[in-house]
Amino acid sequence: MSRLEAKKPLLFISEPLTKEPVSRSLRLLSGILKSCYGPAGRLKHLHNGVGGYVCTTSQSSAILSRLSVSHPVLRVLTASVQNHISRFSDCGLFTAVLCCSLIENFKSLNLASCTVVKISKHLLGFCMDYLKSEACGCRVSVDFGSVETLLCLVRSILTSKPACMLNKAEIDHLSTLILRAFMFTVPCHGETNAVLGKCIILPVKGRRVMDSTVLPGLLIETPEIQLAKPLTVKRTCSNVIRIALFCVSMSGDSFNPEEGTITVHHGTSLEMSELNQLLNVGKQLVNDGVGLVVCQKVIHPSLKQYLKEKDVIAVDRAGLSLMEPLSRMTGSKPTASIHSLSSSCYGSLKDVRIESFASKHFVHLIPNDTVVCSLILCNRNETAWDELKSVCEAAEHVLQLTIKEPLALLGGGCTETHLASYIRHKSCSLSTSSFKDMDCSRTQYQLVADGFCRSLESVACSLNHDGGEILTDMVYGHCWFVPSGFPSVSNWSDLVSKCGCGINGDTENLCWRLLQGQSGSPVIQGCPKEPSVKVADSLTLDCFAAKCSGLQVALETANLVLDLSCVIEDQN
Repeated sequence: MSRLEAKKPLLFISEPLTKEPVSRSLRLLSGILKSCYGPAGRLKHLHNGVGGYVCTTSQSSAILSRLSVSHPVLRVLTASVQNHISRFSDCGLFTAVLCCSLIENFKSLNLASCTVVKISKHLLGFCMDYLKSEACGCRVSVDFGSVETLLCLVRSILTSKPACMLNKAEIDHLSTLILRAFMFTVPCHGETNAVLGKCIILPVKGRRVMDSTVLPGLLIETPEIQLAKPLTVKRTCSNVIRIALFCVSMSGDSFNPEEGTITVHHGTSLEMSELNQLLNVGKQLVNDGVGLVVCQKVIHPSLKQYLKEKDVIAVDRAGLSLMEPLSRMTGSKPTASIHSLSSSCYGSLKDVRIESFASKHFVHLIPNDTVVCSLILCNRNETAWDELKSVCEAAEHVLQLTIKEPLALLGGGCTETHLASYIRHKSCSLSTSSFKDMDCSRTQYQLVADGFCRSLESVACSLNHDGGEILTDMVYGHCWFVPSGFPSVSNWSDLVSKCGCGINGDTENLCWRLLQGQSGSPVIQGCPKEPSVKVADSLTLDCFAAKCSGLQVALETANLVLDLSCVIEDQN
């Protein structure tokens, strides 16, 4: 007999941000994320309470998916950031750190949440209009006719993930490979509705990163392939290789009830009937001039042997993930039944070769037009390889976003400090009518604007994990990092050579302001300029689309959290 318990009443938590447990959890989450931020970010070991797989990472996607967040307010924050990451693959830590800073700074203002929300939305509009304008001094155009800016963008992504354990030569090598792989996926022929191809990442763990390479076409691992014998493959009269794809099992031992019912006569072997049907399919493939058969599942050994005798290569266990790129690359349509085979489903290839990497053997399918490529990705151990694979996928996604909107933002904290300088300048020149429209006073507006700017600057400060001062100049509004060990009364121009993004190397006649500890009265500043002399090599850049979205998501999530007046939890 089951024991009955009285239902517990709903738990009402009014003004959750004023409760110490929530504030403490928010500070803890903010501290964890800030400590991971940037190239010098500290790594985190993540594992569950009963052991199991240990993840070593500084990536927001891995951290947030493995952190156990219990309070509803924090779950709103982490869910918003995870949704941003799923759409853009980049700037997740920027979004999370900025959101936490905005909540902390806005909460300390002691203003009505509705007033803060209205003013912050107005400030966000300023930022977005400025970032999308030609006059923006913290963005650069990306020219796909030149690889320099693209390499800087990819290099910045790789550099920001210390768990990959890469040195400079390895970062440069992988940046080139990722860019080459991306270029392979761009269609050669200009089309109105062109669709980008796909890059397949193949693991080779325990090898040097410098052994990584990229090849056009598709590699399918085939452990049983014999390297000693020359590869002979059947070709058509036009010297191409006809290919047939099967997404159904060809093992001969599994009847699929979804294909209908069959009647078996007494004394007839179902297995022999299936095998005969498979051999009939093999004969049709040979008669149709097919030179390569790829099956998602298993091919019966007898059918394999028959096809081999007819100079037809048979590759099985290709897996579901390769079906779509194979179909796209060859023009073939996967056949879902061995009882209905049409010659219109065949595709074509330029060539088939055997490749060997480390102890692995692959069949290399080379297409006529390259829209699919294979990246052989090597790293020293499994932990570093897992992190590197995720970073390479993020870099490919960033390049896809950049081809749609060929812009990038300055990294290294410079976009954040530049935007803060711009907002401080704009907020001082607003007309009285603007305050009336927002139903706020000039003082309230300045307080929120200063909190907004300090939040942006705190993100830039989060890049520094080794002590030392953090500066912004009063001319360009860029971020500058001073090595630790120098007193605060030093001549800053003698201690810094480049700003955080690397675009500005001219420190003469610059006035400086310390970023850390600036929580007093708002700073009055002129409109930041764009550097006249730019350092072209090794810029630190961020994805334009991802960072703009991160800025919006951070502010909108912070406003949502600030506006929460009550949390209702079901305790049953």
